Amino acid sequence: MSSTPPPTSHALPARRVHRLPLAGLLALGAPADIWYKRAYSVVVAAGLPNITLLLLGRIDLAMFTMAGSLCALYCHNLPYAARARTLAGVCAGMIGGFALALVVAALTDSPYALIAVGALMAAVQKGACDAVRIGPPGQLILTFISSATLFTPSTLGQVPGRVALAAGGAVLAWAVCMAPALVRRHGPERIAVSRALRATAAYVARAREAGAEHGGGPRGQAAGAIHAAWQSLLATGTRTPVRRDLEHLLVHAEAALARPDESDPAVLRDWADRTTGSGPVPRPADAAGTADELAGLAVERAYRARSGGALLRGFRPGSPLLPIMLRSAVGCALAGYVSYALGVGRPYWAIVTAASIFQANITLTWSRGVQRVFGNLVGVALFVAIAPLSHLNQAALVLCCLAFNFGAEALVGRNYWLGTVCVTPMALLITEFGHFQNTGELALDRVVDTLVGAAVGILAAVLVTNRRATSLIGDALAATARAQADADTALAAPDADPVTLEDRRRRLTGALVELRNTVDAASGEWWQRALPQQEVLLAEQAAHRTLAATVRRQGLPVPKGAST
Repeated sequence: MSSTPPPTSHALPARRVHRLPLAGLLALGAPADIWYKRAYSVVVAAGLPNITLLLLGRIDLAMFTMAGSLCALYCHNLPYAARARTLAGVCAGMIGGFALALVVAALTDSPYALIAVGALMAAVQKGACDAVRIGPPGQLILTFISSATLFTPSTLGQVPGRVALAAGGAVLAWAVCMAPALVRRHGPERIAVSRALRATAAYVARAREAGAEHGGGPRGQAAGAIHAAWQSLLATGTRTPVRRDLEHLLVHAEAALARPDESDPAVLRDWADRTTGSGPVPRPADAAGTADELAGLAVERAYRARSGGALLRGFRPGSPLLPIMLRSAVGCALAGYVSYALGVGRPYWAIVTAASIFQANITLTWSRGVQRVFGNLVGVALFVAIAPLSHLNQAALVLCCLAFNFGAEALVGRNYWLGTVCVTPMALLITEFGHFQNTGELALDRVVDTLVGAAVGILAAVLVTNRRATSLIGDALAATARAQADADTALAAPDADPVTLEDRRRRLTGALVELRNTVDAASGEWWQRALPQQEVLLAEQAAHRTLAATVRRQGLPVPKGAST
């Protein structure tokens, strides 16, 4: 049986100032593995309405259909059953925010009121997207559409027609995102399991070279990927034969994570390669019955334990999301008012810039702000360069906009700033659907709003401190200690029930993932008490020993042989 966790004492050391990094902020990484899904989906979802309106001579209405079309950027990581529900919620949120913005714009033209409403909507959208963990592109597209709509002249009589156009675009976006289910039913969950296998292989390879690593880094990434893959499988519904095989692979990945010294990373990488494709899912030959039984137990127990209400929990008093939402509201409002005071005609650009940089902590917010400024400045230069081409006629304008849509999704995975190089001219081109505008004025306004939005947003993140960030680590440590104690109790029983043992192991794994996420978020706060790093390290080491003991007790096989 594993050693018991260290006693928890959450007394916190003196406060310290966190240094903000500069090195590596513009470095390029590998492209996202499913970038093309978002890129092609948004081009089709936006292109069909735009071309139709172009043929009808009403391209001025394209800015309204785009409100719905941009929903095609969401939910590509979800299995299709979950995608249908979640994407419908995104579309409803988008259309609801769009409609509210239209009504507000029709009722008042006061820039002070419009900026205040835009800032509040940005904060709510940030909180909602973070609460349900919607994934990229998060609240940014929702805020872009609602903020721009607030500053679009409108009357109450125009609201129904414009909402109908946006709703039509959203329905098309939903259909485009669901269409791949007709030809590759298990695609998203296969990709999720493949990611988990690759992350586990990276950890195993490193652990075999330098000794097992307990904590963040490759192990934390592998644990998070496995956790995400299980969530993907839990969202699929029916356990088909393919999904049973995927569950089987995840059980082996978890065993490798607990016993890296006995596992072969080459086998894990081979499984990952074969899982990503459309061929048969590899099925390890060793102890297949045991692993399959435990996978089935895990899925059944997880379905019984799942509970909803994540969105409501994100807004309740004491929620860790509230400080981030407050930062967003204050930062977006200040950015809009400063932009308006400087005489910029489109203060919503400053609101969107501020909203785009707010992340889980001040360090990530600073990094995103630097990337946003650099990318936007390059993007403005690119817009000036291609303006003569886009101004040839409306068809050229539409094609340029679609090309930048595609380019943004192709590049954003390499680094955020690279994606904004395409997002910036795309956003500027959308403003010209009604009529061509002066290129120099547009470019200057965008540069000013970018600088104002980023500077004020970072300032708001510094001033609106997240005092709960460090205390949440204590809560996560306590949850991990409880989960480990339960697992140790199950291990101590000579005739432990397999279902109970598996359930305790998974609860402990989930607690470790949440602990690491909480520590990572708190580590980047600007002004806070020093983190209990040693206590976290000891808790993780003790929990990992318990997991390893549980894997051995269950007799789970590690990946070290040929597969069928």
